[in-house]
Amino acid sequence: MARGEPVRRRQAGVLVVGAAEPEIQSWLRAAGHLPRAVRRVSAAGAALEAEPVDLVIVDRDSSGKDAPEVCSALREDPRLGDAWMLAITVAAKGRMADSVLNAGADDYLHRPFTRAELIARTRAGLRAAQERSNDRMLRTLMENVPGAIYRSAWHADHQLEMITDEIERISGYPPHNFLASTKRTILTLIHPEDLTAVIDAISHSTPEEPFELEYRIVRADGEVRWVLDRGQLVAGPGNRLWLDGAMFDITERKGAEEAALRHEVEAARTAELRASRARIIDAADKARRKIERDLHDGAQQRMVSLVLDVQVAKRRFAKDPTDIVPFFEKLGKDLQEASAELRELARGIHPAVLTERGLTAAVGAVAARCVVPVEVVDELEARVPPAVEATAYFTVAEALTNVAKYAEATHAVVTLTHTAEGLVVEVRDDGIGGASTGGGSGLSGLADRVGALDGTLSVDSPVGVGTLVRAVLPVNGVG
Repeated sequence: MARGEPVRRRQAGVLVVGAAEPEIQSWLRAAGHLPRAVRRVSAAGAALEAEPVDLVIVDRDSSGKDAPEVCSALREDPRLGDAWMLAITVAAKGRMADSVLNAGADDYLHRPFTRAELIARTRAGLRAAQERSNDRMLRTLMENVPGAIYRSAWHADHQLEMITDEIERISGYPPHNFLASTKRTILTLIHPEDLTAVIDAISHSTPEEPFELEYRIVRADGEVRWVLDRGQLVAGPGNRLWLDGAMFDITERKGAEEAALRHEVEAARTAELRASRARIIDAADKARRKIERDLHDGAQQRMVSLVLDVQVAKRRFAKDPTDIVPFFEKLGKDLQEASAELRELARGIHPAVLTERGLTAAVGAVAARCVVPVEVVDELEARVPPAVEATAYFTVAEALTNVAKYAEATHAVVTLTHTAEGLVVEVRDDGIGGASTGGGSGLSGLADRVGALDGTLSVDSPVGVGTLVRAVLPVNGVG
């Protein structure tokens, strides 16, 4: 449907009532109209009932009623609706024109008249009837639309020319507060935080691209409500722009959308939490199996060997006690090696230095063992909860392991800082970059561990620039 013709209508209907000249109907048909005719006003009701009309041409009828009487009878019939009434009168009787107008006619045409005069008055009457119908339809729509329809100036004062009563339900202000006033306008309702964006959006709209905006308003009672505003800028007299729009209260809809979004976010968070817990359990199972293998292949085998050595020595010493000193020397050495193996194994589970001396000392020990030179910047003033210390320690350990294995770096810096967010751990290197939390880097499991404390882990690793691993660990509320 083309712009400028937003509503399609049926073809206009024309009814001729009375003893009018017979050529009137042929003139109307030639002009593209489809006239119907009745000779008496008493038959007009049935014609109006059968099909609505937009224009009625009235003359005296065959029963003797003059044009004013016919006009009066038709105007009293509700079936006439918004039809335009054109009365044919006699020019010599000057008072006849006043009579038909007083009787309800909208216009008159004196005899004698030409075809051109009749067609011109017919077209003017049909346009007027359509405008009258449009006005009535517009009033009905404005009374029933569940929103405030308005016309506002879009120049300096933004004064409203028209606004419907629904604005009071939406804003709390009665309509008369807005009309002929520059103090109360549509813009004065808008929440201060939304005002600039609304003005910019409307200013950039065009008649071809009407605007549709959602923003907040502040009601008379101070309550903040959400509205949907749809409209467009239109040109008016003096090259001024006018804003025609309709405003709807959508607070309940926005509330439902926000509730649905919160539900989706919570559901996604719950799903991620479950997946994270599953990954943590899987990682713990793998770590436990590794400890079992290490114990079996290392310390356990050494202990079994030591037990066998003691049993062999026991039998030997029963025969020759002088051999006991070398045996105890070897036994002491083997026990020291077994103890060292156990300490090394325990360090991977939870380093003793972390418990005894704190995070700074534990990170220093990890940095000292790294094959890449590591600088530790410690800005901590006090210890943090054990769970936070442990996660921070393993963050540094895993990040430095990746530096040693993959980064091809010449230098790394570990920074420990306490901020309003919590404990911030950063490990930066000057390597080749390209790291991520996926794959086999170990950072994926680390992200789960950090997430278990409601912390965040980020990896910034542009190719060729180096890598920054940053963990933020909340301290408050962590035991």
